[in-house]
Amino acid sequence: MTSPAHLSAILLFAATPTLAGPFDTLEQLGEALFFDTNLSANRSQSCASCHSPDQGFSDPRVTAAGKAVSVGDDGLSLGDRNAPTASYAVLTPEFHINVEGEWIGGQFWDGRATTLEDQAGGPPLNPIEMGMESKAAVVARLAENPAYVTSFQVLFGANILNDPSATYAAMSKALAAFERTAAFAPFDSKYDRFLRGEYELTRDEELGRLLFFSEQFTNCNQCHQLKSSLLDPAETFTNYEYHNIGIPTNRSVRSANGVSIETKDVGLFANPAVDDPAQRGKFRVPTLRNVAVTGPYMHNGMFDELRTVVLFYNKYNTLNEKRQINPETGKPWARPEIPQNLSVSDLTHGPALDDQRIDALVAFMKTLTDAKYEHLLD
Repeated sequence: MTSPAHLSAILLFAATPTLAGPFDTLEQLGEALFFDTNLSANRSQSCASCHSPDQGFSDPRVTAAGKAVSVGDDGLSLGDRNAPTASYAVLTPEFHINVEGEWIGGQFWDGRATTLEDQAGGPPLNPIEMGMESKAAVVARLAENPAYVTSFQVLFGANILNDPSATYAAMSKALAAFERTAAFAPFDSKYDRFLRGEYELTRDEELGRLLFFSEQFTNCNQCHQLKSSLLDPAETFTNYEYHNIGIPTNRSVRSANGVSIETKDVGLFANPAVDDPAQRGKFRVPTLRNVAVTGPYMHNGMFDELRTVVLFYNKYNTLNEKRQINPETGKPWARPEIPQNLSVSDLTHGPALDDQRIDALVAFMKTLTDAKYEHLLD
């Protein structure tokens, strides 16, 4: 069954190649901007380049090239972090400290963009992403398009283009409006259909679901359950907290992008709003929606396979020597890039998992794939 949200997503993206404007709504304008390669220095990269609507709003170029990070507009520059999916990003709370004194929410792996609008304004000016030299340069590109000129004037005022900062903020607002549409968060996966009584989970999927939400047999829900009920239809499978789970340095990325192997990605501590050294090495817990089709995984793209991710977590709960081997390298799991501030209590919660339960968890996480992307599953 096709849900109304999924149908709207299909119709929205079906119209994308022929968008011409002028645009009557913020969402329509944001959609055009999202796919516009003219807003990058060499006119070769758009938001959709790293957040493709055909690949769970992740970067399909990464897996195609066997890399873990996205290439910039110049065709050469490589970042140091994996581009997270933009799926369900609209539901991420603004960056803030909760009542327990813990940092929550925000966009990017380190929360440095407080809101969706803040995030949307980042990539065009990033020298290793879209590479535009200034807000004024971006506005000049916007002014080349008569449909944009008309749309900005209608939506934001006749004189909007006379103020580059205001125009840039308006562009970011339009992009964020598009990212708030149902296309980014349709809630139409097998799991969602299961909750509505429209799909029956397989034996492995149901075992995985029970294990995932169990506080006795896994530690998954310590960080990847937001709602109190395991049947909540609005579950985003992240509590938006920040944790250091001991991810090693991705040496292949550092070899490719030229960043020193000795460099430490301090994660949350790199956020200008954070000055507590105890936050070094912590990264925001990502949503697991569409996780099966948006690899590679972890903030630096360290792991290629979803099963490897489960095995990585499992290594904290087992003394089995075979479980201390990374199946993707055939070698022992590498040491954490930042061994301090590990979330030990969360990582060691629960018993070791056997192969059946590991496979069941993977099977369940595959059910979190939006209907549009189910054809991408194995």
